[in-house]
Amino acid sequence: MKERAIEMSMQGPRTHWVGNGFKVSNYFPSGQNLLERFTPFILLDYNAPAEFAPSDTSRGVGPHPHRGFETVTFAFEGAVEHHDNKGNHGIIYPGDVQWMTAGAGIMHKEYHEKSFSEAGGIFHMIQLWVNLPKKDKMTEPAYQAIMNKDMGKVVLGDGEGNITIVAGEFEGIKGPAKTFTPMNIYTIDLNKNGKVTLNEPGDYNMGILILNGSINVNGESHDAKDFILFKNEDGAVNIEANSESVKIFVLSGEPINEPIAAGGPFVMNTKEELRQANEDFNNGKFGKEEF
Repeated sequence: MKERAIEMSMQGPRTHWVGNGFKVSNYFPSGQNLLERFTPFILLDYNAPAEFAPSDTSRGVGPHPHRGFETVTFAFEGAVEHHDNKGNHGIIYPGDVQWMTAGAGIMHKEYHEKSFSEAGGIFHMIQLWVNLPKKDKMTEPAYQAIMNKDMGKVVLGDGEGNITIVAGEFEGIKGPAKTFTPMNIYTIDLNKNGKVTLNEPGDYNMGILILNGSINVNGESHDAKDFILFKNEDGAVNIEANSESVKIFVLSGEPINEPIAAGGPFVMNTKEELRQANEDFNNGKFGKEEF
């Protein structure tokens, strides 16, 4: 079968702090300006495994606004707690996901869960921003707590590994996340020499981030922290694990072919809509900041 060509590969830029709890590398749009190239995915912050000392105070990000898109947090090690001013609250542990639809406007905060903060340990996570199409940008805010036990599971043959589906599907097995546009988001765990072939739609924007280990992608070697963007064409992505305990994060989605105007915590279609978002926030239309 024809292989899907790699368009580019990269590692993220130097890490920086988001609040005092997230030490992240912003793969896009800062590392590469993929804002329109990789829709519906418009931002990826990767907190590679980092040791946090025990603390009596929780680390994280205080109340801040969003409009026009969704924030999706994936926990691999450690625990993340969420509150927002629409009354939603959740804690995610390794393997879980929290999916917040900011829509018309919301205030939220994210931080290390209390018992994890007190004990300290390794913290490993991703935050992804998923754009909303124009018709849905002002939808009612919502929150999905997606537990690992509820995700779709595919076991690869001969003990090669497994796949966990968060959104969309893989080989007919569906993930539980509700999305506004078609997309497939899943993680792949491979044992050494384990193999898997991905056949995502050729018109979907597709990329993978290697979270752990070393792999061959269509015969080309790549290591942990590499992000690989594929060309928009039909073809197979053949992956083979070169090391033990390989973990891969896969993003594939139908493009949203609309203008993007992004500024700070807001992602809209025009500069006028951005101006309105800032005005609405400054006038208290996003709701209370104490929650």
